[in-house]
Amino acid sequence: MRILWVKANKILPVHSGGDLRSFNILLQLASHNEVTFLSYYGGAVDAGYERELRDRLPGAICVGTGGRKESTVGRGLDYLMRLPNRIPYAVSRFASSQVREKLQHCLGEGQPDVVVCDFLDAAINFPERMTIPTVLFQHNVESEIWRRHAETEENPLKRLVYGMEFKRILVYEKSALQRFHHVIAVSEHDRTLMSAWADPSHISVVPTGVDLHRFHPDPAQAPAQPLVMFVGAMDWMPNVDAVDYFCREIWPAVEKRVPGARFRIVGRNPLPKVRNLASDSIEVTGVVPSVVEHLRNAAVVVVPLRVGGGTRLKIYEAMAMGRAVVSTSVGAEGLDVRDGEDIVLADNPVRFSEEVATLLENLPLRQRYERKAAACAARFDWPAVSAKFEEILEAQIARRGMESVERARA
Repeated sequence: MRILWVKANKILPVHSGGDLRSFNILLQLASHNEVTFLSYYGGAVDAGYERELRDRLPGAICVGTGGRKESTVGRGLDYLMRLPNRIPYAVSRFASSQVREKLQHCLGEGQPDVVVCDFLDAAINFPERMTIPTVLFQHNVESEIWRRHAETEENPLKRLVYGMEFKRILVYEKSALQRFHHVIAVSEHDRTLMSAWADPSHISVVPTGVDLHRFHPDPAQAPAQPLVMFVGAMDWMPNVDAVDYFCREIWPAVEKRVPGARFRIVGRNPLPKVRNLASDSIEVTGVVPSVVEHLRNAAVVVVPLRVGGGTRLKIYEAMAMGRAVVSTSVGAEGLDVRDGEDIVLADNPVRFSEEVATLLENLPLRQRYERKAAACAARFDWPAVSAKFEEILEAQIARRGMESVERARA
């Protein structure tokens, strides 16, 4: 099978949940298919990135699209300039004539059997009409993220901006779903939301996965301290909101009940709002070589997300290592988990703090959750997840082939 996979932004180093999902599926597909990965990114040409990418995914095609305003002031000015545009800023800023030309070239010269558009932001550079089977890989329902941003934001100006973006991206997302031949969602929850906008038979679900070779329990290395941990990119606003909410409204009660407890925020690029949370009992690590050792030291992993979409790979990684997890319902949305069995779900700060403190104090209870969590995550190894993704791509090729035969007979 010849697969053309198109993605905006660099995929290496692999940090975010979406990049982890894409990269692991790509590696599995490339092991026995002809995969061409078209990666485009803003800023100057990065020879190191392109060399590493081609080492990992031979035949990858890279396009550096030039300077992009990434400072807060620059991003604000860029947003204002694009305000009259009906296309949402979160998508329009990835538009590139270079990428459109390169994509057209790949479609004509490479003659792929199927094309994957990875994330909604890459859709801006796809032709309006595609004759080759084309699949949109939706890691999130993007409009749902913006809706939740608008609902939870306390700053009036930001709330206004989020509300405007929500309305625009809702229109764009609906249109994009109807434009692609098929859509792959990452959860039944997301599929249900998107089924209101597109034919449900054109939307499939591929669950998120976990690298069981890397993330696995180690009974010989049990946590010795009452350490609570959050893991995630700390320049992604839903994560920033989550740790800020946890530190303000949940952590004081945990610390009061469990003297000596510590909270560690593990993740790259912590914004000033996150760095300012650091205190005698709260640690902000910034980027770390590997989250594995940090997770081994954690007694409880928390996911206090109030905003977001898709599925949380970090939850499965923590569970695969046999860690007890306390999450909001939003945080665990779309995962095949069971509250009270392999995870604890708590949607108000009082209950959340009580559940975290109880797990820190009650070792037998925590160990029961740890065993159940590891057993749950063990069902979602990447090879199994990728096989389902591959089946969907093959089905789209077969479907388009049958449609071509029927048209020829008509």
